[in-house]
Amino acid sequence: MRAALGSLALRVRAPAAAAGLRHRVLATTAAGAKPKNMKTFSIYRWDPESGKKPRMQDYEIDMNECGPMVLDALLKIKNEIDPTLTLRRSCREGICGSCSMNIDGSNTLACLCKVSDAPKMKIYPLPHMYVLKDLVPDMSNFYEQHKSVQPYLQTAPGTDISVENYQSKEDRAKLDGLYECVLCACCSTSCPSYWWNQDKYLGPAVLLQSYRWLADSRDAKKAERLEFLSDAFKVYRCKTIMNCSKTCPKHLNPGKAIAQIKLSMEH
Repeated sequence: MRAALGSLALRVRAPAAAAGLRHRVLATTAAGAKPKNMKTFSIYRWDPESGKKPRMQDYEIDMNECGPMVLDALLKIKNEIDPTLTLRRSCREGICGSCSMNIDGSNTLACLCKVSDAPKMKIYPLPHMYVLKDLVPDMSNFYEQHKSVQPYLQTAPGTDISVENYQSKEDRAKLDGLYECVLCACCSTSCPSYWWNQDKYLGPAVLLQSYRWLADSRDAKKAERLEFLSDAFKVYRCKTIMNCSKTCPKHLNPGKAIAQIKLSMEH
């Protein structure tokens, strides 16, 4: 009889103990929970098919539940709040150049731009370009300009292309600060000369790419490349404002590359 009563007591105490443990766990979780860290993102919105004018739309997210970069916030908004938000993105590592946009007044890559401590951030597409939708600019002219400088190695006739074309360490070092360009167009769209003359002036990004091949010791078309650039607009619309070098998210110096092209054309 006593054994049966003892067994019953154990069964009664066990649920009570479990309930007490659960209460303590919940209390600890509540006490240790972080307060919400709400952040507002004011984002340029425009849908050409809607017939409505462009507008700024505010979104609030808890940064405790989001990664530290602006692209993390944009993807959280798109995935969890508003799937109609349109933007370009791919690598998330500053390699592809897809997520270029204007963030708080500066052109940069959203994947490399940390969310600031300010209560609100403003996000626009790259300035002075036609907008296809929301944060997506039309890059067609930019890519055509890049194509025009023939951005590929052109070796001398008779070069054996079945073997590797070696460079000295010194010649290879001349390409540092040039080949890293990801064609994000942050520099070109920050340049007032490009805003005014983008139908004729090639702009900082394309000229840096052009100089990358002019500086390559393996390339045999230096004279032809310089001849292509020798008019009043393609290069000489650069007024050394240097917005390009200031805004480059890869910390390159397009202004210096343009100066090197000018020196090459004068000699």
